Amino acid sequence: MAAHTPLGPAKVVLLAVHFATVADIDSLAYLITQHATILRPELTLRIILTYLPETLSPSTYVPLLQAISANESLSQPTSDYQLDTSHIHNISDEQASRKVKKLHLIPLKNEDVHFTHEADSLTCFLLLRAYRMDEEAGMLAQVPELLSPFLHHSQELHTWVISTVLPLIRRNHEYYPQRTARLSLLEFQNLPDRMAIDYLLAETGVVEEEYDLAGRDLSGLVGPWLHNDSRWKRDAFNEDVSSDSGTEPDLSCPGWEQSMEWLASKASTSWRVALKAIESWDGPSDIDLGGDTSSWLQENQQQYLDRSYARAVLASAYLVPDAEAEALEGAFRICNKIRSLLDEDAGTTLQSAVASLAPVPPFDMDASGGAKASTYLRNDLLQSTNPLTTPKEQSLDLLPTLIQSAYLLTCSGVPCTIRKAGDLAFIQDQQEQKSQLGRFVRNLPTRASDDDDFWVRARQEILWLHSWGNKPGSVQDGTFQGVLGNVTLEFIETELLKAMLSRSRYSLARSLYDQEGPDAPLSAPAVLNTVQNSALSAFDNASNPNRTRGGLKKCDEIIKAFPTIMDNTHPIRRRVEALLKATHALSDYRLVLKQGEPFSPVVLRVHSDPVSIIEKVLEQNPTAYTRLQEFIELGSNMVDADLPTQARPGIRQPTITDLNSVRSMVEKRIVSICVGAALREDDFETAYSYVVSRLGVNETERRKQHTGICDEWSWKAALDAGKYVRTERSQKPTHLGTASGNPEIRHLEQRIECLATSLRIAPPSQLQEVLKTFRRCEEQLDAAVKEEAAREAAWDTAGDLSGLPGSFDAPNPDKAYPPRNITASATARQAEEAPMSLFDLSRATARVASKNLTVLSSLQGSLQNSFTSDKTNPESESSESELHEQNRTRKRDQLREAATGTLVSGVGWLLGANPNRPASGQQ
Repeated sequence: MAAHTPLGPAKVVLLAVHFATVADIDSLAYLITQHATILRPELTLRIILTYLPETLSPSTYVPLLQAISANESLSQPTSDYQLDTSHIHNISDEQASRKVKKLHLIPLKNEDVHFTHEADSLTCFLLLRAYRMDEEAGMLAQVPELLSPFLHHSQELHTWVISTVLPLIRRNHEYYPQRTARLSLLEFQNLPDRMAIDYLLAETGVVEEEYDLAGRDLSGLVGPWLHNDSRWKRDAFNEDVSSDSGTEPDLSCPGWEQSMEWLASKASTSWRVALKAIESWDGPSDIDLGGDTSSWLQENQQQYLDRSYARAVLASAYLVPDAEAEALEGAFRICNKIRSLLDEDAGTTLQSAVASLAPVPPFDMDASGGAKASTYLRNDLLQSTNPLTTPKEQSLDLLPTLIQSAYLLTCSGVPCTIRKAGDLAFIQDQQEQKSQLGRFVRNLPTRASDDDDFWVRARQEILWLHSWGNKPGSVQDGTFQGVLGNVTLEFIETELLKAMLSRSRYSLARSLYDQEGPDAPLSAPAVLNTVQNSALSAFDNASNPNRTRGGLKKCDEIIKAFPTIMDNTHPIRRRVEALLKATHALSDYRLVLKQGEPFSPVVLRVHSDPVSIIEKVLEQNPTAYTRLQEFIELGSNMVDADLPTQARPGIRQPTITDLNSVRSMVEKRIVSICVGAALREDDFETAYSYVVSRLGVNETERRKQHTGICDEWSWKAALDAGKYVRTERSQKPTHLGTASGNPEIRHLEQRIECLATSLRIAPPSQLQEVLKTFRRCEEQLDAAVKEEAAREAAWDTAGDLSGLPGSFDAPNPDKAYPPRNITASATARQAEEAPMSLFDLSRATARVASKNLTVLSSLQGSLQNSFTSDKTNPESESSESELHEQNRTRKRDQLREAATGTLVSGVGWLLGANPNRPASGQQ
């Protein structure tokens, strides 16, 4: 140690700098004590700030700083303590002075750091020392050790430590020490308010395992950061501002607003973080200042924070984006949390609230924003002008109601967010509400059990969604209630009834809807219409035409489920049962309307011409035409089912109500179809029997037919049968009866009879075609008769008894004996007659027609040409009296008379004919 020698001021400063540089705190303290007039507090603090190593633990020099701040003398070292002045021993005072001028001590008032005018030297030193410790040595974690002893030295220092140092240390070293991206203390302090909050919360909620720490960050990072008046914008804090004073817009905190925006943003992107933050934090009153109890916010600041936080919490609930039960439960817990912070009732859970379905009073539309309520759901949720997030009674009641509505819809298979529920309630779009209701009801069968209690509960839920538990008619103008409030109750009950019927809940549906009176949920007409539609829907969805299975069985059960409103005689029930019978009748046949697509019942109901389906049946099922009566019953059921029976091109739908006439016409059409099918399968005998027994009608019945119905099938079927030519493939008759034994003649006679039937029922415009066919067939018959007569004559000649051995006592060949079974050919031979023309046989009938009927000139001309071309043997002519004298009348002559008589009475084609024409004219 150097001896005690007098030191000049410059040497004292240099020596103090030396002791600070080598961190010799004891020698520095002794030097300060010995030369207090030279080493004044400010100079000493600048020397320490500039030259004391930042890595030195603050605990070693905090006592020195405390002594300097208190202007107290330091504890004196022992009497034999000597300073080591060797560092300045060989330096002159002049040299020392020049060195002092080159020290460049850091000023306590730094341009990079903004201090208030009241900041003293120690405060400035501590702030600068803290900055340098962080920047130069990375010892931000040791800064509290430096500052804690001086917290009460000045308010500025105290505020700075609480609002800046504490949040940054927690963010960088306590809460998230593993994060590498860090800001220094000075950089953090110089950040704008909103960016500072973003930095503090940058790591919050990033990792799922740390979601529970979100509330800690709000309390320990954002909360302390608020305790700085420089971060508030206001007119004055000293005024007593009440919550209803209207002065809230004059007070704001951008950093706090940023934190609330962060909370709302988390709710919209990661609602679990927002939920954990809200549940684990009791709001602005719950701030962790690290044990400091001497710092608090003013009343108007606290009120501002409370209101804005409540608004942010309500907004967070609205912003939950997921339409899931878990997310909606989280939103309900958020709502409960803010209600509890506002001293409102918040003891219930979402499950218990949904289970009770308690009535909710209607809400005032104007109090919720009126026509802009839906807009407020999406915009300005954090603004004080938004009525939905303003913490008041209606908004606190509306939010949980919307959450319950969304939860009921979501759990029913109709995903719905809180915002969507709000749109349904505010916009009151009936079409959208019906769409949501339809989805709800359609999902019931997939969730339903065999227990009627499920359906009763589902109905209660839907009715609650309609009016939020209020009685019908209790809603007043200017209010709204229910996310399905704009859908009529009749529509809702109708959809429920449809769903019950689709799931075969007939007993429950009957107990609810099979009643009449003011208390009935649905009117009788509505029930009838719904039952009919449901039955037909089951019918349309059926794939099997058998009424004892599948959709047709359900259809049958539905129409029988309401005996009170729909008894056995009700027209709707009778029509549906007729439809079921008609469809069931088709189940016995193979039927494919399109390739690869088997027949389904709906085709019958929607077909424009269902009778034509019978044609397809006959085409695909051989010999099915023999079951004529079944097809007639099928057609009758089609008529009773009110299916279209005249929907053919060019044929108008009849407007009459006489179903018997329609049924008769359908029967004739079906017979005609069966005739055509029989002919295609070469079963002429069956076709012939259908024509003569089913298609022929008398004139009285024809006149009774309504002009709105045109039978265009019967005459064609009879004509087709008359045109049929027997081939080897033709089926043989099973019995002959009184008909000719010659199959060719018999067949021609049957054809003529079919053509005669066609003549009787054909429209006038078609008679020419029928007559031509009739004439050709008659000529073929005459030729066949002549051929048979000639063949029999030759046989008789060849079989003469006189040419046989032993033919004695032969009978006189000139004496005629009548044969036992006289045939048409034998009769012709005995009478020595030639075939007679149609005109010859109809002379008397023509005479009557000439007096009563109008001439059909075109037809007359064609017929005259036809008749004049016919060559008749003059010897075969006989008078009318001679014809009446004949005892044996030929079958073909009877047919001629029937056909001609019909023509005369119906058309008058022989008008003007001269029955007494000469033989030369006939020739």
